[in-house]
Amino acid sequence: MVESIHILDTGAAYEEQSWNLLEQLKATGMQADIRRETDGAKCKEGSSEKQKKLFLRYDENGLTLTDGIIQIRGDFSEMLPRLRYNNLTHELLVKAAKLKDMDRGTGRYPVILDATAGMGQDSLLLAAAGFEVEMYEQNPVIAALLADCLKRAGQDPNLEKIVCRMHLHERDSIEALRNLKESPDVIYLDPMFPERQKSALVKKKFQLLHLLEMPCRDEETLFRAAVNARPFKLVVKRPLKGPRLAGITPGYSLTGKAIRYDCFVFPENESCHVNPSGNHSEEAQRPSC
Repeated sequence: MVESIHILDTGAAYEEQSWNLLEQLKATGMQADIRRETDGAKCKEGSSEKQKKLFLRYDENGLTLTDGIIQIRGDFSEMLPRLRYNNLTHELLVKAAKLKDMDRGTGRYPVILDATAGMGQDSLLLAAAGFEVEMYEQNPVIAALLADCLKRAGQDPNLEKIVCRMHLHERDSIEALRNLKESPDVIYLDPMFPERQKSALVKKKFQLLHLLEMPCRDEETLFRAAVNARPFKLVVKRPLKGPRLAGITPGYSLTGKAIRYDCFVFPENESCHVNPSGNHSEEAQRPSC
């Protein structure tokens, strides 16, 4: 796993952003520096994970993570077709997370806590479906990529109203779950799938993320922290034929071609959900709405 990151100097127009990012990364304890942009072109394909160098680069398109060959940059506009009502209502995740009273004029958006936000695509689907989404991402590089993506999406008329309901917290979700003042309506867990033996099955763009953040090694602790937070529903994303998270059998599952969503419902917790978003407001990174 890569423990250091290099920020490429892409010119005066992005100098302030680059230095601010450097300070943010160092504040988390990550090793980081700023290098000439030409250094990013020196990476060669075929190097081992231990030898690979990762670079962050600001340009007119936003913040990009690259190893010199593969690159990844958050872009929610690519998901607009999936956000259309007829498509969104068929999303398996939306079906798994949906609550019965979401469309009954309750006067508030139900709150879902995404404990494993990653690049935020699942959170976007949930926000578009009518949830207020509290996203937790521990890795500072992934969190920076997601924050940049949220900022740009907040300037897109097709996305701004949706991302206004997405709030990013850069911290460990297990710790956060243990210290919530009030319970969210739903908690969503998507621990990265265990590494497959055939690397060709893993999409290339996610290979970079795997260098930064390993699959969850303490699934039972994560699961127990989520249950103890007393949500009305807990949704867990798994590979279709993968083991149950922490070995616990769900109430029911929704299955697709490659993945499934294990759903746990706790009707005894329904009275806990008064204003669960109130304790998140100060620390979250929110787009300008």
